[in-house]
Amino acid sequence: MSSILIAIFILSIGASFVQRTTGFGFGIFIMTMLPYFMPTYGEATTLSGILALTTSAAIVWRLRRYVTWQRLWPILLTFIIVSTMAIFVLTRIEDHILKQILGVALIVISIYFALFSQKVKLPTTKQVQVGAGTLSGLMGGFFGMQGPPAVLYFIQSEPTKEHYMAMAQTYFLIGNAMMTLVRAYNGFFTTTVLTDYCFGLGGVIIGTALGGYVFKHIPNRAFRYVVYAYIGVSGMIILLTNG
Repeated sequence: MSSILIAIFILSIGASFVQRTTGFGFGIFIMTMLPYFMPTYGEATTLSGILALTTSAAIVWRLRRYVTWQRLWPILLTFIIVSTMAIFVLTRIEDHILKQILGVALIVISIYFALFSQKVKLPTTKQVQVGAGTLSGLMGGFFGMQGPPAVLYFIQSEPTKEHYMAMAQTYFLIGNAMMTLVRAYNGFFTTTVLTDYCFGLGGVIIGTALGGYVFKHIPNRAFRYVVYAYIGVSGMIILLTNG
C-alpha cells in the first residue's frame, strides 16, 4: 500500500470523526491536505465529496425520523443551483486572498455566535434559507467546504442536536450527490478517485463509529458551542494552510 493511500485512509478517519461529532467539517478537514495527494484540485474535491456523502448517508439512515422536509427544501435547492454553477467555472485552486478572507470570516462568525447565540435567532424564512444556501453553494462548489453557512442556519433553527444533525446530514447527502454528478460530467470523477475512495471508505467507517460515540455524550446545551468552536478552528486551519 502506497504512502498516499495510507494518508487518505488516515485523513478519512479524522474527517468522518469531525463530521459525525459536529455535523459538518469533512471537507474543511480533509481538503487541507488532500489536494497534495491528488493529480488535480477537481479530483480532490470529488473524492472529498463522495467520502463525505458516504459519511452523511450512514448518519441520515440512523436519524431519518428527525428530518423535516418542509424546512429543508428551500435551502437545499438554492445550494444545488449555486454549487452547480460554481463547479462549472472551477478550473484551478481558488484565489489565495479569497481563502484568507474566508478563514477570517469563519473565525469572526464563530466568536460572534458563541457570544450572542442566546440572543441571535435565525428565522426559518425563505430569505434566510436562500441566503444560507447561496453562501453554502459558493463555498461547496469552489472549495468543497459547504458546511459553515448551512450549519449556522440549522444549529439556530432546529430544536435539538438530533434534529440539527439529521437536517444537516440530509442536506449534505443530497448536495454532495448532486455535486458529484456535476463533477463527473466535468471529468473530475476518474479511476484515481474511485481507487482512492475504496481505501478511504475504511477510514470513514472507523471515524463515523468513533464520532457517533462522542456525539451521544455531548449535552444538548453545550453542543452548539462545540460547533461554533469548530467553525473557528476551521477558519484558523484555512488561514494556516493558505498563509
